[in-house]
Amino acid sequence: MLPLSLLIPFAQPLVGHTAVTFPLEDPILKFLLIMAIVLGAPLLLNKLKIPYLLGLIIAGAVIGPHGLNLVLRDSSIILSGTAGLLYIMFEAGLEMDMADFRRNSRRSLVFGLYTFSVPMAFGIVAGYFILGYPLHSSILLAALFASQTLVAYPIVSKLGITRDKAVNIAVGGTIVTDMLALTVLTVIVGLSTGEADGTFWYRLGASVAGCIAAILLLFPIIGRWFFKRCSDNVSQYVFVLVMVFLGAFLAQAAGLEPIIGAFLAGLAMNRLIPRTSPLMNRIEFVGNAVFIPFFLIGVGMLIDYRAFFKSWETIEVAAVMIVMVTAAKYIAAYLTQKTFRLSRDQRTVIFGLSSAHVAATLAAVMVGYNVVLGHTPEGEPIRLLNESVLNGTILMILATCTVSTFATQRGAHDIALKGAQQESDRHAGEHVLIPVSHETSIAETVGLSVSLTKQKHRSLYALNAIDHRLEDPDVQKKAHRLLDTAVSAAAAAGIHAHRLLRYDVNIVNAIVGVVRERNITDLVLGMHVDRETPALGLPLSDMLVPGSTPALGKTIPAVLAQCNVTTFVYRPAQPLSTVRRHIVVVPRKAELEAGFQTWLLRLRHMAHDTGAQLIFRASPATLEHLRRRRHRADIAEYVACEANWEEPAALLGEVKGDDCVWMIMSRRDRRSYQPGMGRIPAYLEEHLPANSFVLVYPVQAGDTEKMYLA
Repeated sequence: MLPLSLLIPFAQPLVGHTAVTFPLEDPILKFLLIMAIVLGAPLLLNKLKIPYLLGLIIAGAVIGPHGLNLVLRDSSIILSGTAGLLYIMFEAGLEMDMADFRRNSRRSLVFGLYTFSVPMAFGIVAGYFILGYPLHSSILLAALFASQTLVAYPIVSKLGITRDKAVNIAVGGTIVTDMLALTVLTVIVGLSTGEADGTFWYRLGASVAGCIAAILLLFPIIGRWFFKRCSDNVSQYVFVLVMVFLGAFLAQAAGLEPIIGAFLAGLAMNRLIPRTSPLMNRIEFVGNAVFIPFFLIGVGMLIDYRAFFKSWETIEVAAVMIVMVTAAKYIAAYLTQKTFRLSRDQRTVIFGLSSAHVAATLAAVMVGYNVVLGHTPEGEPIRLLNESVLNGTILMILATCTVSTFATQRGAHDIALKGAQQESDRHAGEHVLIPVSHETSIAETVGLSVSLTKQKHRSLYALNAIDHRLEDPDVQKKAHRLLDTAVSAAAAAGIHAHRLLRYDVNIVNAIVGVVRERNITDLVLGMHVDRETPALGLPLSDMLVPGSTPALGKTIPAVLAQCNVTTFVYRPAQPLSTVRRHIVVVPRKAELEAGFQTWLLRLRHMAHDTGAQLIFRASPATLEHLRRRRHRADIAEYVACEANWEEPAALLGEVKGDDCVWMIMSRRDRRSYQPGMGRIPAYLEEHLPANSFVLVYPVQAGDTEKMYLA
């Protein structure tokens, strides 16, 4: 046994680590305190009816150096907060509906000019005429008014209205006004310090253009290359973080704020990360749980309540800034509403999203405060923006974040409520069945099923069937493993899938039974992979159907003959998110089939979710029906094609490497049936081995027992 004297030197450090001093220096205690705030804030704030985001800002003020001094705003808080701010901007770009963004680009530009020019005018009046500042200082103060931060964006994201017109306008306008405000900052600082020489504008323009081009053009190429070659969940998420911070760094190197680069990175990766994908679910989860709360708490730590008591000038400056900037942002939102005939709730959302001032405002005020123009006779520095403006800006941040969260929550809640009512009127329940048989294709099959349907109306079922005559435990273990894989793939996208293990005479009977029992509306089947045995290894003799084709095997035709639901037969060759175009070949008279509208809605929802382009190839008469039913944000291309289905190459046209082919098929003797349809599966497998393809069999009128494949 060791003597006690030998143990004391080892015991003392352990005892010293248990001592708690304030402000906290122990990283474990600091992280514990912040996570406890993140966890407890919703429970307390829901009772007080205080928005969650505002509560985190207030909590940061309470525990920060100007409050109880429990935690310092040190490098760890700044690092996490910076990551959280970039995360917010990245998510804003990632969740934008690119079709609506292009369609609303003019509106975003107009709103951006409104929310820049009106606050600029108010700021110059406030600085030059009310507060008596020099012209350069007044213009820089106006740039503070014009800039804005999407602090309340998580509210609209949580309520599921990120693709509303008002949100797209507000997000696009934020980028416009922040770029203009930060350009004004760069120019004013250059003029004040004498650095704005003859090459200043050329350098600035070239660097900004080069940064934007590099992010928007190169990032999608890099992202598509990476996602096609890497399916590891952790690696994909780390890759996304790398792209976020790389975009931020490139923007900073070009003389822009990093938030601009993060937003552009989100836009560049938009089509590669669908809204319903597992990767998007991870991005939102980690951001909402860690990065964004750290940012909001860090903002709260900046607030110094003692600024109210330092001097009358600070109170005067803060009051003028808060009143003028709030009025200016409201006027900009009001002008936008009247210009584009938006609703009052949309105006409220635009005002709420645009009224908060944090990131660019802090950057501008710190730059202005650090620029020294000279010294007084007493030796005091003459700054471009004085200490009263610095303290007033901190108080303005608290006030504008409060207004922003309350306004956004009210307007977004009303829009979400109305949207939910309209969705419930338009959609019935969507029950999707996915028979699973091959582990390698389950994730992609589940991903397609999720992209085709509306999350609020979807029920997902994963089915595996076992021959009731078999008692092999290995078969049962494999069935459970396949179902676990399917359920995990759905859970990764934040969706619950029901497990169905069925004992039956064959897989066809099992599928048909579940379709009838569960009121299945959509059936997603993996393409047959073994030409000699059915998809789940059950006897062929029980599934012989007239018209079976070697490419489809025996199971799929048998299911089609007995299940008159919208059926998708999918052969994935690459991740759905990396597909650039979906080429949809539609037969003549497809518009006369009972399920025409259903499959068309599914395809458009899938394209809307992934951001890929739809290209419809059909006869002129059918194209007219397709155009007539297009969505207001439809960016599909319509190509007239009179080719015979006996000539698949002429039907498809030019198919590129990242295209997915969709063939709208028909059962035998139905109105849109074409004799050449029987050759399509084999042709696609033989001539397009590197392309994904989907065979779509819509609901068709008539006796399903007589619907056989060609």
